[in-house]
Amino acid sequence: MNRSTRRRLAAAAMTVVALTAATTACSSGDGNTSAKPADGGTYTIWDPYPQFDKSSAWAKLLDNCGTEAGVKIKRTAFDTSDLTNKALLAAQQDNSADVLIVDNPVVSTLAEGGVLTTTDDNKLDTSKADPNLIAAGQAGGKTYGTPIGANTLALYYNKKVLKAAGVDIASVKDWASLTAALAKVEKAGKKGITFSAIGTEEGSFQFLPWFWGSDAKLTELDSAEGVSALQLWTDWLKKGYAPNSVINNTQTTSWQEFASGDFAFAENGTWQLAGAEKAGFEYGVIPVPAAKGGNAAAPTGGEFVTIPVQGDAGRYATSQKLVSCLTSSQNLLDTDTTLSYVAPTGEVQDKQVAADPKLKPWVDAVKAAKGRTSDDLGTKYPKISEQMWKAVQSALSGSQSPKDALTAAQDAVK
Repeated sequence: MNRSTRRRLAAAAMTVVALTAATTACSSGDGNTSAKPADGGTYTIWDPYPQFDKSSAWAKLLDNCGTEAGVKIKRTAFDTSDLTNKALLAAQQDNSADVLIVDNPVVSTLAEGGVLTTTDDNKLDTSKADPNLIAAGQAGGKTYGTPIGANTLALYYNKKVLKAAGVDIASVKDWASLTAALAKVEKAGKKGITFSAIGTEEGSFQFLPWFWGSDAKLTELDSAEGVSALQLWTDWLKKGYAPNSVINNTQTTSWQEFASGDFAFAENGTWQLAGAEKAGFEYGVIPVPAAKGGNAAAPTGGEFVTIPVQGDAGRYATSQKLVSCLTSSQNLLDTDTTLSYVAPTGEVQDKQVAADPKLKPWVDAVKAAKGRTSDDLGTKYPKISEQMWKAVQSALSGSQSPKDALTAAQDAVK
């Protein structure tokens, strides 16, 4: 490996640290994380789903795709952050997995580090994937992999709380009407809205729909539009429409507040659907509204299926067959239902909604969603995000005005 590639991998490793915190790996294999088996008829797949063991439908799908491609599958599962670190280390050792399933914001980091092949190299067909979702895996005009599914943020609402406050959910179409609804709820003696504004990537993730919903751009944090989004959140806290606890809330603790039954709204994701069914009250979901109406772009979560660079380029053809199998329409439907993901293609999204009409607002939210590293931000995103969440914390705590906080954030990014 030449010196330039090693430098790129080292830089990529530093970016990963900014995006995620290290966690413990969990393997469904034999504990040996070497990507290259002695048997050339065995292909390695690394994924971030340690919750699925050998007997799971996911593991069986991987084996079935291997059978279709005429090879055996050696699968190893890691926690998300550890998977990325292992992928970087394996690339340094010329020992990458044949197929790597990785969190979408990290794709550009691995691509910049020279870890991944492009779809031009591996001949992977991504034409059916929605353009706004595939964008999270693009950098420098090239595409690295294909999305296996997506989740995003929307607003859950408590039907009983809104009814008691005299709020018709159909009236909530923009920021002004949402704020008016919160005022009615607060006047009725209930709580308005909860979300996560913690000083981590989770805080940025939750702020982005409002930031993008103002028409602001991540390259200009202190624009008038961006300031208006942070002013919205700040005003909600000042007026008591949102609790001060949001400053320290994770998405989990925010959900726990909503599940108490006292809040009208909660910003959260598809991964809370199971909890919503168990909450004990009737709920609904609407996409996060943009400032002037319509659906705001929320950030996409979910993974990309990628094909890492191999010393033996002859392996790509079989790897491509494996990825094509995993992301076929039928397999996507099964997998995304298991993962509580919205499928990355319109064809499968339609099937999901036909099977479960409650997914309709989530499909709408995903169609309006946007990758955090889109707009060719790539590895610039972690630094921007860090300054964004710091600005949110400063404004909500009252230590700076929204304008001053975002001006300082933009200066720090520069």
